[in-house]
Amino acid sequence: MIDSKLIQDNPELVKERLAKKGWDFDPSPLLELFKERKELLQSVEDNKSKQNKLSASVPQIKKSGGDVQGIFKEVRELAAANKQKEERLKEVEKTIKELIEVLPNMPDDDLASGGKEKNHPIYKFKEAPTFSFKPKDHVELAESLGLIDYKRAAKISGTGTWIYTGLGARLEWALLNYFIATHLKDGYTMILPPHLLNEDSGYTAGQFPKFREDVFWLEGQEPRKFLLPTAETALVNLHRNEILTEAELPKKYFAYTPCYRREAGSYRTEERGMIRGYQFDKVEMVQYTTEEGSDAAFEEMVEKAKALVEGLGLAYQLDKLAAGDCSHSMARTYDIEVYLPSMGIYKEVSSVSNARDYQARRGMIRYKDKNGKTKYCHTLNGSGLATSRLFPAILEQFQQEDGSVIVPEVLRPFMGGIDKLVPVK
Repeated sequence: MIDSKLIQDNPELVKERLAKKGWDFDPSPLLELFKERKELLQSVEDNKSKQNKLSASVPQIKKSGGDVQGIFKEVRELAAANKQKEERLKEVEKTIKELIEVLPNMPDDDLASGGKEKNHPIYKFKEAPTFSFKPKDHVELAESLGLIDYKRAAKISGTGTWIYTGLGARLEWALLNYFIATHLKDGYTMILPPHLLNEDSGYTAGQFPKFREDVFWLEGQEPRKFLLPTAETALVNLHRNEILTEAELPKKYFAYTPCYRREAGSYRTEERGMIRGYQFDKVEMVQYTTEEGSDAAFEEMVEKAKALVEGLGLAYQLDKLAAGDCSHSMARTYDIEVYLPSMGIYKEVSSVSNARDYQARRGMIRYKDKNGKTKYCHTLNGSGLATSRLFPAILEQFQQEDGSVIVPEVLRPFMGGIDKLVPVK
């Protein structure tokens, strides 16, 4: 959530920054409400002060034989007026909250204005592979190698799903183990969170109220719960409503979970197979930091995600996203995109993002600095990594003329030493 004080003190800055995300923000209604809130608070305090003075005068007036009924009447009138003003104050506070909580995070100043068209690569690893034979796409390869069963997945679940089978399941599990082993070595704490989350978790992450319909809700259960769309939603809530100490930061977590998304029905025709689905596996990293440690944490997480892809030997590029392509809750995002030969384009396998204090304000996630001052934490997240596009990239980039696929060396210890996937008869 954007700091309300910043909106009051510098509304034009907020308007300018949000415009970079394509958000037409008019601060006028909020500024009017801030003014009314200030006046109401002052009026309530003045009335209470008058009530206290009048009440304090009663014993002296009684002692001198004066009539105190007029004083009691005035005190009652002031109290009644205050009750009305306090009720209005609650309405004003509620409206202010509703207007601010739907605003996206302000993008960092160095990001380009606009959407996807303004994204630009800032690093590239390896050239896109070329082949001396006609290459196959990952759907054909996965089926010929006996790794994925799309037909039975459609039978038991529907479109936008798949079943890992045999060596396909082992390759998927090898990827996850490779990620987990790396994060543990780097000192991150492993978490296995629940997959059913409450509404407060979606609110803190910044997905609610704007994106309530983008998740799968469980019907007929109160309080309502939803299936996590990413482990970030759980991890960023671990310290909700807590006050940490500066000495405890940074806190570094990672989690493996399936991710459940409703977006699969909107995929383009070329996004076949595993490129987009309702459920996919992902290892997610999250850090809680001080304001001063935020930028260094971002760079660390970007380097970690890059190293994972480079360890697999895949051709990829690092994209710095324009303001309008950063998600609602994020101030900056870099995407890692692997090359998919069958599509001739790069597709995202990791997004590393910095929310600054946006999520922490929503979830009251704070820390005391060395001087005892309470501040909001900064939260960061990054895929480390998502598998549903890495799996196709491995098949397509490492395919051989005989239809086999070379297994990346870093995965072989988790595959029992298997170095090549061969077509099944």
